[in-house]
Amino acid sequence: MIVKFEKIGLIAGKGIYPELLLRGARAANVKSVAIAAFHGETSEALVGRADAHEWVRVGQLGKMIKFFKKQGVRHAVMAGQITPGNLFDLRPDMRTLMMLGKLKQRNAESIFGAIGDELAKDGIELLDATTFMEDALVKEGAVFGPALSERQLGDAAYAIEIAKQTSKLDIGQTVIVRHGTVLAVEAFEGTNECIRRGGGLGKGQALLAKVSKPNQDFRFDVPVIGPDTVRVAGEAGVKALVLEAGRTLILDWDAVRDGCERHGVSVHGVATDATPERYRKG
Repeated sequence: MIVKFEKIGLIAGKGIYPELLLRGARAANVKSVAIAAFHGETSEALVGRADAHEWVRVGQLGKMIKFFKKQGVRHAVMAGQITPGNLFDLRPDMRTLMMLGKLKQRNAESIFGAIGDELAKDGIELLDATTFMEDALVKEGAVFGPALSERQLGDAAYAIEIAKQTSKLDIGQTVIVRHGTVLAVEAFEGTNECIRRGGGLGKGQALLAKVSKPNQDFRFDVPVIGPDTVRVAGEAGVKALVLEAGRTLILDWDAVRDGCERHGVSVHGVATDATPERYRKG
């Protein structure tokens, strides 16, 4: 069943993700999009295409909620990155201080989850960040670039298995492997730095696997790749990006396809419930 929305609040970080989500909302005939924009993060060009907007600092939760309520927003979506350091260098308003005071742990997941809870208190439902983006979710099988070799399929199965384990521990959802050896695991530094580190050790034969973690909250935490991921992978010698199908977004498909052709990088989707044995059979 397709749910239609007349108004949407877009909590917009940086990057192309908020732009694509705005396009998706327009294509879904959303009549009004109100953007909560962050100083130093959100594109001014994006803000210019909103029906209404409010500039806030990271930590001004009360101001953002007041803005959405004024606009009659009952559903909101988060899209785009917030510089990780900003999440731990907050200048919180009173509402944010009260929210943070209730948290036993202060990591990105707990902070964003608490924001969702605060929005709900004011009648604003935080939707999955894949809303309006369903067509951008990777499908199972070969997507772009050269087909994976038998050895790469074996590495892919192993990498996915390891990534699922590290994601359970909340360490990272991306790993880089070469010939059955783990070269790098993503942590706080982010995917691109993990690619550079692992690619440097892989000597042109490395492979990336990116998965979702158990009980992943897709309201604010969706595995994604984009043109920049492919470019960094190509420059670092990472030859294949293996992604969890139905749970990973490819941002800007045309640019990713072009990048794969330019850099000789493959993109391959694997089913969520696939076992390594099944995946090795292609």
